[in-house]
Amino acid sequence: MNKAHLTFDLEAPGMNTGQLVVPGGADFEAISLPVFSLNKGEGPSLLITGGCHGDELEGPIVAHRLIEWLPAAQTCGRIIILPVLNPLAVRAWSRNTPEDGLNLNRVFPGRADGSVTERIADGVSRLLLQPVDIVFDLHSFGPTWDCAPSSLTHPIANADLMARTFRMAEAFKLPVTLLWESHDTAGMFDTWAQSQGKVFVGTEFGGGSVGSDNLAIYETGVRNALIALGLVDGKAESPTCHQRKPCQTLETLSSDLIKSPARGIFEPRCSVLEEVQKGDLIGVLHSMDSISADLIKFHAPSSSIVYGIRSGLHVDANEALIRLARPLAGC
Repeated sequence: MNKAHLTFDLEAPGMNTGQLVVPGGADFEAISLPVFSLNKGEGPSLLITGGCHGDELEGPIVAHRLIEWLPAAQTCGRIIILPVLNPLAVRAWSRNTPEDGLNLNRVFPGRADGSVTERIADGVSRLLLQPVDIVFDLHSFGPTWDCAPSSLTHPIANADLMARTFRMAEAFKLPVTLLWESHDTAGMFDTWAQSQGKVFVGTEFGGGSVGSDNLAIYETGVRNALIALGLVDGKAESPTCHQRKPCQTLETLSSDLIKSPARGIFEPRCSVLEEVQKGDLIGVLHSMDSISADLIKFHAPSSSIVYGIRSGLHVDANEALIRLARPLAGC
């Protein structure tokens, strides 16, 4: 059985580029994922990835910017960059891989004899994750949401790893550092990496298009984290978003997700990072089936901060509309 392999030696000093070759199978031919490596000796070992979901393009753009900037800026350690984890999804501008319908961020550690998405996960897990201590995975929340630029992690049972991961997330100095409770973590890249003892920080940037302002915030956040790791020299900056105060530390629970009880056109009545009080009107749903139908109104269930808003568009029953958050206790 063929397995994924690299076309160059990750241990080689200096700058090297090559491919992560994922073998073909019954469902799809072999594919090659471009990889960048800059090894400057002693220091932290970091993997940066983008393009896990094909409709989140800020991550690959920021990854390519880093590849241009790092050769002159990196002072020590090793940084590996895989700008596009799932090229098949990116080409289709799709969250999932069209060829097998799978979400790459739900199949880790993958299978060498699995479908094409599972083969990608297997190659990344064995060849790029194993040699590093830290992972930055660059997401952008998808094209149908607006949310605050954030670094985030899910809760981790290992208290020491949780503390180290959260400190790393805060080092991005993005407008929001978020602890995200989620029960949909089976097969996620971060869950698998953390089970291997790795510090793993994800990022989320909302908005339906790739905008220069968000890209500038995004790149600043990643550079801040590289400075904190000692991989580059410089002074961290604290970018703002929506004219709100920078560097809020929040948590969001599964119960903070507000869903639609019916299909219709959703109209937000709040904005990202707005503070709302219990009972405040935060959105309405317009019926598409009847002019006379009453609006369905959504009220804040508690005093909260609006973290993410579904862009005004048609939604079906049980689709997510708004995600709320609150200051993390003790921060």
